[in-house]
Parts: sequence; C-alpha cells; structure tokens
Amino acid sequence: MHTNLNVRNSFFYSIPPVTRNLLLINILVWLACAVSGGRLVYFLGLFSIDGGHFSPYQLVTYMFTHQAFSHLFFNMFALFMFGRSMESYWGPKRFLTYYLVTGIGAGLIQLLVCHLQGIDSLTIGASGSVFGILLAFGMTFPNAPLFLMFIPVPIKAKYMVLGYGLLELYYGVANQSGDDVAHFAHLGGMLFGIILILYWRNDNLSGRFNRWWRQRKNPKNGYRRSETDYGYNQREKEKEKKIDSILDKIKKSGYNSLSESEKKTLFDAKK
Repeated sequence: MHTNLNVRNSFFYSIPPVTRNLLLINILVWLACAVSGGRLVYFLGLFSIDGGHFSPYQLVTYMFTHQAFSHLFFNMFALFMFGRSMESYWGPKRFLTYYLVTGIGAGLIQLLVCHLQGIDSLTIGASGSVFGILLAFGMTFPNAPLFLMFIPVPIKAKYMVLGYGLLELYYGVANQSGDDVAHFAHLGGMLFGIILILYWRNDNLSGRFNRWWRQRKNPKNGYRRSETDYGYNQREKEKEKKIDSILDKIKKSGYNSLSESEKKTLFDAKK
C-alpha cells in the first residue's frame, strides 16, 4: 500500500511563510511558558524601566509571550485573519519588518507610559503588533467588509480601525481599577504602524518622481508623455479592484490557489 501525502498542499502550508512561522513561534513559546509553570513569563516579559528588572532584549521577547490561552487565541486569530492578507500584499520581508517594528514600538510606548505614571508592570503578548496589522489592513483595504461578533451587518475596515483606536484611547485614559490590559501598548503599535506606512508611501512616491525625472532628462530611456490625472486614477482604481479580488481568493482558498499571473500581479503591486 502506497500513500502519497503532499504536505506542501495542506492548509498549514497555504498560510504565507512569515505569518505561519509567527503563529508557530507564539504557540511554542506559550507551551514553554505553560510547562515552566509560568516562570518563563518573568524572563521573557517586558518589565518597566523603573522596577529594576528591565533588559533591552525584553522589547523583542515580550511580543511572543502569552500566559492565558484566551490571550494567545485571540491574538493568533487576528494575526491569521489579517496577517495573511498583508503579507501577500507587501511580501515576507516588509511584513516581518512591520510586525517587529510595531511590536517594539508598542513596547516603547508602554515603557514611557509606565515611567510617567510611576508604576512597575509586566507586559506580555503580541497585541501591539496585531493592532499594527489591523491598522495596516484598514489603511490598505479601507472599504473591505468585516464582521464583528453579535453585529449582523458588515463594517468597513476603516471604521473598525477607527473604533478600536478610540476605544483603546478611552480605556487607556480612564485607567480603571482592575483593568490589566496595556491599552497604550495597543495604541503604540498603531502609532508606529502609521508612521512606517507613511514612510514607505513617501519613499515610493520619491522613487516614482526620481524615475520620472530621469526619464524626462533622458528621452532615449523610454520617456513618454505623461497620462492625465483622470487616466492615472482610473488605472489605479482598476489595479486596486484586481488586487482586492486576488486577496479575497487567498482568504477563501489560500495562496497556492492563485494562478501564476495573479501571483505576478501581487508581486508587482508590492514593489
């Protein structure tokens, strides 16, 4: 009897590589923390600067550390839902950079807030990066319909991101007793996310302008008369619709279901 198991076509391997490995690392660290009886949390978690237990490496390790299963589950569910789309859109390298920058940025904001409030705290979890990814999804696909539990109608991504941001700001400022959620860390992830996205967009615009200027100075390099604003906007709208349909296909059937031309379209878009 011969069985041919192609694991590369399995559901797990249909998840883009960085998102897949981030899910795996977070789950493995959670298991290690559980086996250690929670002691590992105090080695990997992010301590406040004023408490005497802070080390710089904690700015990286804290974002992969969870103690409660519910905390891990909701963070990984959000990473799975939105991380796949953003990694497919940006590519692995840019997505990983974004994940780490927003996570470290969230930790820095949390350290600053704890220092200003004069409190000693321990922060763990991927929520800073997850909120950064949610912000990126809302900025990249603002009109994508999203569903919330107990709300039977879809909400556009841009409104959900705005709502989450306002709620986090409210609860962070309210500072209610018994609330152990690091709301300002969530806001920090979103803040560093928007800074990085705007930087990349600026960089892309600068690159386009430089290419246009070089072509204009050297017509032999293929300079053509620039299209009208209307024509450019129409072309960009059509491109965005095409990318949205490809990302919808990835959500339903996975990255491996794409044709070569669709993969090329995504690759060209992320450039």
